[in-house]
This record gives sequence, structure tokens and C-alpha cells, in this order.
Amino acid sequence: MKPSNSRPSGGGKNPFVHELKLTMTEKIKIGLMSVTVFPVRLLLVSFLMLLAWPFAFTASLGRSEFAIEPQSWWRRFIDLCLRAIMRAMWFCGGFHWIKVKGQRVEPSEAPILTVAPHSSYFDAIPVTMTMCSIVTKLESRSIPVWGTLISYIRPVFVFRSDQDSRRKTVEEIRRRACSGGKWPQIMIFPEGTCTNRSGLILFKAGAFIPGLPVQPVILRYPNKLDTITWTWKGPGAFHILWLTLCQPHNSIEIEYLPVYSPSNEEKENPALFASNVRKLMAKALDLPLKDLSFDDIEISLSRGPLGIYDYRSLLEFNQLTCRLGLRAATTDRVLEEQARRARKLQGDKLGLEDFAQFLNLPVTDTLKEVHSFFDEHGDGQIDVRRYVIALSTVRRPTKSMETLKLAFKMYESEESGEILEEELAGILEIMLGVKEVRLSSVCLTLGPHTGKITYDDLLHYIQQFPHFALDCLHFKDHPRDFCTGRSPSCNGQSRSKDD
Repeated sequence: MKPSNSRPSGGGKNPFVHELKLTMTEKIKIGLMSVTVFPVRLLLVSFLMLLAWPFAFTASLGRSEFAIEPQSWWRRFIDLCLRAIMRAMWFCGGFHWIKVKGQRVEPSEAPILTVAPHSSYFDAIPVTMTMCSIVTKLESRSIPVWGTLISYIRPVFVFRSDQDSRRKTVEEIRRRACSGGKWPQIMIFPEGTCTNRSGLILFKAGAFIPGLPVQPVILRYPNKLDTITWTWKGPGAFHILWLTLCQPHNSIEIEYLPVYSPSNEEKENPALFASNVRKLMAKALDLPLKDLSFDDIEISLSRGPLGIYDYRSLLEFNQLTCRLGLRAATTDRVLEEQARRARKLQGDKLGLEDFAQFLNLPVTDTLKEVHSFFDEHGDGQIDVRRYVIALSTVRRPTKSMETLKLAFKMYESEESGEILEEELAGILEIMLGVKEVRLSSVCLTLGPHTGKITYDDLLHYIQQFPHFALDCLHFKDHPRDFCTGRSPSCNGQSRSKDD
């Protein structure tokens, strides 16, 4: 697999990680606020949310989920009451002033609002101020109290693991957006997940498929201490709530940018439409673009003795397999079957046509790109075992030892169960996303240097080193961003982030 030769767009900071470091002064302040202000704020916020529930429940009674009716006077009154209650709730939570720039346009002018960056459940503030519909997980509906409030704004529900549900979600967004302003505006967070606001990740195409004008909306939280961010690795939901309610004041800025009307080309190409709006919003935010998506989270957060070291090339490979539908269709059983067929080839190389036949796919430009990833010598021939290893790595990045075992099954000798040192180096290069792994120190430590190794011997050795890849292997031209601190290596040397 060809390693990436360029830095990932937006630098090396992982957008799915939030590290919150408190100074001693901040810890003392939070300690004092925890026993004074926090209990009062939590009580008031809870009371106001409970107060909003009967209003939302009453207004939702007898209302169709699929058609919009003229709003009666009492529903308009309830809507005003709910907005006032929710604003009071945010005020009690420390959001005393909400700075709004620009002007939100009418639904007939822009039926969809695209909001970014999405970094916290506090991003609900602009939703409660406008009572726009949103796209949210189906599970949100079952959250006590909050689920009723969400249902009130007529959301579009999506069940992420159901591919058919995604199609229906896009169709529903299109139906509402094309209603000529009859339905409320849909506020969509096109990133599809929460990040740490260090950049804008890839936008999903759902908001852009209708090909109608959208109004970009950008969010900022200009606070000295970031207690707002709630992403995949970092403080949990209640931890964030506690820290935020312990702050004297929490700032938020909401900026409505001018309406973006798509060109004819963008109407035909939603991905291009999404990309151009993303660039516009990143420029307004003065943030870099990060070529990561919701589907890349597990890969970028891979940890363990054989956790992915440099995920750039694997992310690119993952995006290609997603476009081919391979990642979603690949189960553990499919991987085992592909490994069995790859072993039978005994290292025989496959051209593009044979590779397409191996995957039971037609030859397309995307398949050509996947094939070229493993064309080490530029002769149009690949070792399909390397493809299976890469697919297993991106399909189950948290189960690297299972991928290693699968790789051994494809390479090992039937008599001894051993593989060659250079074969193991090639396997680890793919799994770690690096190039030219040197194993001499590992093999010498295992015993007489025969140039071969078994899975059991390697497994026993890895179990002794929780950070095996960092401590015991040497890579050529590895990036420095992901080396943290100084750790002793198993060959007596040490490696720091500046090595």
C-alpha cells in the first residue's frame, strides 16, 4: 500500500479528540462554583426544561408528521412560550448574552440552514432560538423530556445503521425543501458528528442534494476555557455540563452568512456543492479543512499495541472502499473468505481485471484507484493479500490483533506456521500506515535470527509491550505529530517526539 506523501489537510490535530487541561487556579474556581452556583443552575435548568415539556407535548397532539397545517393562534402562543422558556434555560446555564451576526432569511429564500462546526449539544441554542427542524438520530426521540422537545420541531429522523433509512432521510429533506417555504427551515449540521472545532471535516451531501439555495451559519464559542466541546475522545456529557455550569459566563456567537445559491454544475453534483459551501464557511471561520468524516472516526482514534500510527493513506483507502460499497458489505465472514481465496493464490499477482473478478465488481475509475494503491512496482500487478489486510484494518481498526492473525493465515507456512521477516514487515507497514518497518531488533529478541517468526511467538512478545509499535519498531519517514513524549524502546534506545 502506497503511503501518503503529503500532510493531511488542516495539520495533524485530531478533530475527534478534546484534551481539557485545567490550571490550579481553574480547579479552585470550579471547586468553589461546584458547591455554590452549580447546584442552583442545575436546578433551574432542569425546572425550565420540565416546564417546557407540557407545552411541547400539547402542541404536538393531533399533528401530522407528514403534512404541514396552518398554525392556529394557540399553537403560535405555545411557540412563543417555548422560545421564552428555552432562552431563560440557556440564561440560567450561563449563556447570558448570545451574539448574533447577520440575518436569517425566510424559508422561501433558503429552505436549508447549514450549521458548522458541530462540537457540542450546546449547538442546540440556535435551534431553540429559531425552532427550525433538524436532522437527528432516531434514538433522540426516546430521551425523556428532551425527546418531546425535539419532536415538537418536526425533525427528520435518521437511523444511521440502516442504509434504507438514509435514503428516506434524503428524500424527506428534499420533499420539505421543495415545499416553497411551507415547511419550517431545516437546520442541518452537515459534518454529521461533533468535533473539537480545530477545522471543518467533510460535509455529508444530504443538505445539498435538493440543489436549492442554502444559508450557511457558523458557530463560535470564544471562551478562555473550552468546556463546551463534546466529542469522541475527551470529557463525557455530564462532565461537560458540570464544567460549563461552573463557568461565570459562557459566550456563543451565531453568524448567518449570505445565502449560497448553487450553480448548475453544483445542482448536478451535490458533493461539489457541499465542498464549496464548506470552503466558504472555513474561510469565514478562519479554520483549516480536514479531510475526515464520520466514517473515519474509529480509524483516526485507533489505539493499542498495533494501533494505526499514520492514518492518512488508510483514510484515503477507506473513502474509496466506501464509495464502492465494500466497507459496509464486509463482515468478518467475508474477510475470512477473502483471506482463504488470497492464500490459495500463493502470492500470485492480479491485474485490474482479475482484481475486479476477485471482488465481483465491474471495472470503474474508483476500483482502478484501489488497485493502484497496492501496485508497488507500477507494473499493474498487485498482491491481493495486501488489499485484504488493508480492508480488515479499516473495517475493524479496534481489532488489530485479529487483522494480524488473518494476515498470518494468508502468509504462513503450512508446516511450521512461520512467515518471513520481510513478509511481517510488509504486513505491519499496511496496518500501521507507515513505510519500511525494520524488525531486526524484534527478531533478535525472540531468539536465533532465522528470518522467520510464528504468530504465537509474536503475540507473546507484543503482549509485553502495550505500545509495541512505538517502543519496538522503527519506521522510515514517519510523521512527528503522532509521537507523544519519550518512551523506552525494547532495544534499549529511546524515542522522543522530536526524533
